[in-house]
Amino acid sequence: MGASRADKQLYFEKLKELLQKFPSIFIVNVDNVGSNQMHQIRVSLRGKGVVLMGKNTMVRRALRSALAEFPQFERLLPYVKGNIGFVFTDRDLKEVRDLIVANKVAAPARAGAFAPKDVTVPASNTGMEPGKTSFFQALGIPTKIARGTIEIIADVKVVTAGTRVGPSEATLLNMLNISPFTYGMSVVQIFDQGNIFSADVLDIDEQELIDRFLSGIKTVAAISLALNYPTIVSVTHTLVNAYKNLLAIALTTDYSFEAADKIKEYLENPEAFAVAAAPAAEAAPAAAAKVEEKEEEKEESDDDMGFGLFD
Repeated sequence: MGASRADKQLYFEKLKELLQKFPSIFIVNVDNVGSNQMHQIRVSLRGKGVVLMGKNTMVRRALRSALAEFPQFERLLPYVKGNIGFVFTDRDLKEVRDLIVANKVAAPARAGAFAPKDVTVPASNTGMEPGKTSFFQALGIPTKIARGTIEIIADVKVVTAGTRVGPSEATLLNMLNISPFTYGMSVVQIFDQGNIFSADVLDIDEQELIDRFLSGIKTVAAISLALNYPTIVSVTHTLVNAYKNLLAIALTTDYSFEAADKIKEYLENPEAFAVAAAPAAEAAPAAAAKVEEKEEEKEESDDDMGFGLFD
């Protein structure tokens, strides 16, 4: 039975209120999420996010009714398909994403369901009677009889990720008490202040952003220098290169200035600079040794604390 006109109106008002209140929205997939698990997710998000579910047709109508006032939410419409819902929040997106996906429930393989990952039956003793050997042979699983029970002698992949689980594979996994899949709420897309992006963006750390930003600056600076087109990021390099050119001109001509005089003096008499540098290099270890001696004396005085051994 469909929702009444009053229920729909309440839903539209609730959605509009949440759109106004929260700047960020998680579009989540809730395939295979049971009512009890959904309750647990709501409890974990209490105070940090609000979960809103609804039929896709009603969600689309509610969003379209709010587009006149909030046109940016038109970007949500393409993702209102399948078994989806919304989580509204004004907290840290990464923290809320982790809470959303943290609740996982182990589940048995069901015939016809899509496998989210590969499933391998490990080599082990099944404890089953020999009469079921033909069942394993039909699935191509190598076995032997050990002490009156069936033993799988090698690991065998029985389900491939992205394919449907067959009836025989589902029966086998249930017979072996293997629950290979875990189900929970997953994030499809994130809407944040008018921008929509995938959840993978939240895994990019600050250092990676800084590195990419610096790489972009270096690229812009290189292009600017190659084109002789000054920009904020290239002007420093331009000034340094101009200074180098002035020094080169001063060294090859009679023109000079203060910094060039020092370089000319060094080139004309490098031995004098080597002699001057030697005492400084020798003095450095001596100064370091004096500092160490003072530290040792200080430590000894601290240890005594003004008392003798037998005081």
